[in-house]
Amino acid sequence: MAERKNVLELDRVFAGYGETVVLEDIKLSVADGGTLSIIGRNGVGKSTLLTTVMGHTTLHGGVVRLHGLDISKLPVYRRVDAGLGYVPQEREIFPSLTVRENLEIAARSGHWTLKTVFDLFPRLAERADNRGNQLSGGEQQMLAIGRALIGNPSVLLMDEPSEGLAPVIVEELARAVKKLTETDVALVLVEQNTRLALEIAPRTVVMDRGRIVYDGPSQELQDDSARLEQLIGVVKA
Repeated sequence: MAERKNVLELDRVFAGYGETVVLEDIKLSVADGGTLSIIGRNGVGKSTLLTTVMGHTTLHGGVVRLHGLDISKLPVYRRVDAGLGYVPQEREIFPSLTVRENLEIAARSGHWTLKTVFDLFPRLAERADNRGNQLSGGEQQMLAIGRALIGNPSVLLMDEPSEGLAPVIVEELARAVKKLTETDVALVLVEQNTRLALEIAPRTVVMDRGRIVYDGPSQELQDDSARLEQLIGVVKA
C-alpha cells in the first residue's frame, strides 16, 4: 500500500493576534484522508491553530502548506478554493435561510451533494425547509458540518463540534464524524471532550501554552490515564 502524502503541513509556525504570539514553533502534518484530534485545556491555542490554517490570525513565522503549496499569504477565500473546509465554534449558519438554502449556497461539485449530506444527517433532510433559526443547537451543528462538506474540501477543520450539546446529540454527531473518517477527506478535530476526541481519531495532538507537547497514537493516551492527565495538566496554575 502506497504511503499517503501530507495534505496539510505547518512548518515551524508562530502565530497569534496582532503583536501577541499564541502559537510557538508548531510542526504538524496531516496525511491525505487522515484524521487527527487536537486536545488540551482551555486557552492553550487549539482554536488558534485552526484559525491560523484558515488565515484569520497574524503569522509571525513559519509556513502553512496545503497539497505542498505555500498558502501562508493567501486570503481566506483562496484557501477555501484550494481545498480547506472549516466548521467554526460559533457555527455561523445563515439564520434566515432554510437548511436546503444554507447548503446550496456553499455547494461545489464533488462527492458531497444535498443527497450525501442528507444521508449523513437524516435530521437535516427532515428539516430541509426549516430556517436556520428554527433548528436546535445540535441540528445547527449538523448543518454547519454539512455546509462545510458540500464545498467538497480535501481538509476539514472542526472546532469544538460537541460543545454545549446534549449527550444523545453528541453521540449522533460522533457516529457521523466516524463515518467521515472512512472517506477521502482529511479531518482535523479540536475537541474539549477528550474521550470523544481519542475515540474518533487514531492520532492525537496535545497542546499546552501554544506548543505541541504530544503527537502520537490516541490508543496510548486511552491506555494510560495518568499520562493523559499529566499532559492535559502540564502546567497547573
